[in-house]
Amino acid sequence: MKRRILLVDDELAILLTLKAILEIHGFDVETAISSKEATSKLKANSYHMVITDMKMEHDKAGYDVIRAAKKTDYDPAVAILTAYPLLGSDWKSEGAQSMLVKPMNTDDLLRQIEVLLIQHEDQRQQLKRNGIRTGSKAAKTQVAKKPA
Repeated sequence: MKRRILLVDDELAILLTLKAILEIHGFDVETAISSKEATSKLKANSYHMVITDMKMEHDKAGYDVIRAAKKTDYDPAVAILTAYPLLGSDWKSEGAQSMLVKPMNTDDLLRQIEVLLIQHEDQRQQLKRNGIRTGSKAAKTQVAKKPA
Protein backbone atom coordinates (compact mmCIF):
# COMPACT_ATOMS: atom_id res chain seq x y z
CA MET A 1 0.00 0.00 0.00
CA LYS A 2 1.37 3.39 -0.97
CA ARG A 3 1.56 5.94 1.80
CA ARG A 4 -0.48 9.05 1.05
CA ILE A 5 0.95 12.51 1.56
CA LEU A 6 -0.79 15.87 1.29
CA LEU A 7 1.81 18.43 0.20
CA VAL A 8 0.86 22.09 0.70
CA ASP A 9 2.85 25.01 -0.74
CA ASP A 10 1.89 28.15 -2.64
CA GLU A 11 5.07 28.07 -4.75
CA LEU A 12 4.09 25.93 -7.73
CA ALA A 13 7.67 25.08 -8.76
CA ILE A 14 8.46 23.72 -5.28
CA LEU A 15 5.13 21.91 -5.06
CA LEU A 16 5.53 20.11 -8.39
CA THR A 17 9.22 19.29 -7.83
CA LEU A 18 8.58 17.77 -4.40
CA LYS A 19 5.53 15.91 -5.70
CA ALA A 20 7.61 14.34 -8.48
CA ILE A 21 10.43 13.38 -6.09
CA LEU A 22 8.05 11.79 -3.60
CA GLU A 23 6.10 9.92 -6.29
CA ILE A 24 9.32 8.54 -7.78
CA HIS A 25 10.09 7.16 -4.33
CA GLY A 26 6.76 5.37 -3.98
CA PHE A 27 4.48 7.87 -2.26
CA ASP A 28 0.97 8.76 -3.41
CA VAL A 29 0.99 12.57 -3.32
CA GLU A 30 -1.86 15.06 -3.47
CA THR A 31 -1.15 18.78 -3.55
CA ALA A 32 -2.81 21.97 -2.38
CA ILE A 33 -1.70 25.56 -3.00
CA SER A 34 -3.40 27.17 0.00
CA SER A 35 -4.45 26.37 3.54
CA LYS A 36 -8.08 26.61 2.44
CA GLU A 37 -7.60 24.00 -0.29
CA ALA A 38 -5.62 21.79 2.10
CA THR A 39 -8.34 21.97 4.75
CA SER A 40 -10.92 20.89 2.19
CA LYS A 41 -8.78 17.94 1.08
CA LEU A 42 -8.10 16.90 4.68
CA LYS A 43 -11.86 16.65 5.25
CA ALA A 44 -12.53 14.73 2.03
CA ASN A 45 -9.62 12.25 2.08
CA SER A 46 -7.21 10.56 4.46
CA TYR A 47 -3.43 10.85 4.49
CA HIS A 48 -0.55 9.24 6.33
CA MET A 49 1.29 12.55 6.38
CA VAL A 50 0.78 16.26 5.77
CA ILE A 51 3.71 18.46 4.77
CA THR A 52 2.84 22.15 4.73
CA ASP A 53 4.60 25.40 3.98
CA MET A 54 4.15 28.00 6.70
CA LYS A 55 3.89 31.25 4.75
CA MET A 56 1.14 31.11 2.15
CA GLU A 57 -1.98 33.33 2.19
CA HIS A 58 -0.60 34.84 5.41
CA ASP A 59 2.53 34.36 7.51
CA LYS A 60 1.11 31.54 9.62
CA ALA A 61 -1.23 29.82 7.16
CA GLY A 62 0.62 26.57 7.83
CA TYR A 63 -0.83 26.57 11.35
CA ASP A 64 -4.32 26.49 9.80
CA VAL A 65 -3.32 23.34 7.92
CA ILE A 66 -1.82 21.75 11.05
CA ARG A 67 -4.97 22.47 13.08
CA ALA A 68 -7.17 20.99 10.34
CA ALA A 69 -4.97 17.87 10.18
CA LYS A 70 -5.20 17.42 13.94
CA LYS A 71 -9.02 17.58 13.77
CA THR A 72 -9.18 14.57 11.47
CA ASP A 73 -10.09 11.10 12.70
CA TYR A 74 -7.13 9.46 10.91
CA ASP A 75 -4.36 11.40 12.74
CA PRO A 76 -1.69 12.02 10.07
CA ALA A 77 1.96 12.80 10.81
CA VAL A 78 2.54 16.54 10.26
CA ALA A 79 5.66 18.41 9.15
CA ILE A 80 6.27 22.07 8.36
CA LEU A 81 8.24 22.81 5.20
CA THR A 82 9.74 26.28 5.34
CA ALA A 83 12.56 28.46 4.07
CA TYR A 84 12.22 30.51 7.26
CA PRO A 85 13.01 28.29 10.26
CA LEU A 86 10.96 29.33 13.24
CA LEU A 87 12.58 30.08 16.55
CA GLY A 88 10.96 28.62 19.62
CA SER A 89 8.52 25.75 19.69
CA ASP A 90 5.21 27.30 18.61
CA TRP A 91 5.12 24.91 15.68
CA LYS A 92 5.38 21.94 18.05
CA SER A 93 2.63 23.21 20.32
CA GLU A 94 0.41 23.58 17.25
CA GLY A 95 0.86 19.87 16.53
CA ALA A 96 3.65 19.58 13.96
CA GLN A 97 6.17 16.84 14.69
CA SER A 98 8.96 18.01 12.41
CA MET A 99 10.32 21.05 10.60
CA LEU A 100 11.82 20.52 7.15
CA VAL A 101 13.96 23.47 6.06
CA LYS A 102 14.16 24.23 2.35
CA PRO A 103 16.21 24.00 0.32
CA MET A 104 17.00 20.44 1.29
CA ASN A 105 18.83 17.68 -0.48
CA THR A 106 16.58 14.87 -1.70
CA ASP A 107 18.17 12.11 0.39
CA ASP A 108 17.80 14.18 3.58
CA LEU A 109 14.18 14.97 2.76
CA LEU A 110 13.29 11.33 2.12
CA ARG A 111 15.14 10.16 5.23
CA GLN A 112 13.36 12.71 7.43
CA ILE A 113 9.96 11.79 5.99
CA GLU A 114 10.59 8.06 6.55
CA VAL A 115 11.76 8.66 10.12
CA LEU A 116 8.73 10.82 10.90
CA LEU A 117 6.30 8.28 9.43
CA ILE A 118 7.89 5.44 11.42
CA GLN A 119 7.96 7.44 14.67
CA HIS A 120 4.37 8.56 14.21
CA GLU A 121 3.15 5.02 13.55
CA ASP A 122 5.13 3.72 16.54
CA GLN A 123 3.43 6.35 18.75
CA ARG A 124 0.01 5.39 17.40
CA GLN A 125 0.67 1.69 18.06
CA GLN A 126 1.92 2.41 21.59
CA LEU A 127 -1.18 4.46 22.35
CA LYS A 128 -3.34 1.68 20.91
CA ARG A 129 -1.63 -0.92 23.13
CA ASN A 130 -2.33 1.33 26.11
CA GLY A 131 -5.99 1.57 25.13
CA ILE A 132 -5.79 5.19 24.02
CA ARG A 133 -7.45 6.05 20.72
CA THR A 134 -6.02 8.67 18.39
CA GLY A 135 -7.70 11.23 16.15
CA SER A 136 -10.14 14.04 16.75
CA LYS A 137 -13.17 12.00 17.84
CA ALA A 138 -11.02 9.89 20.16
CA ALA A 139 -9.64 12.99 21.89
CA LYS A 140 -13.15 14.37 22.37
CA THR A 141 -14.35 11.03 23.77
CA GLN A 142 -11.43 10.80 26.19
CA VAL A 143 -12.00 14.35 27.42
CA ALA A 144 -15.69 13.59 27.92
CA LYS A 145 -14.79 10.49 29.99
CA LYS A 146 -12.57 12.39 32.45
CA PRO A 147 -14.05 12.47 35.94
CA ALA A 148 -15.30 15.84 37.15
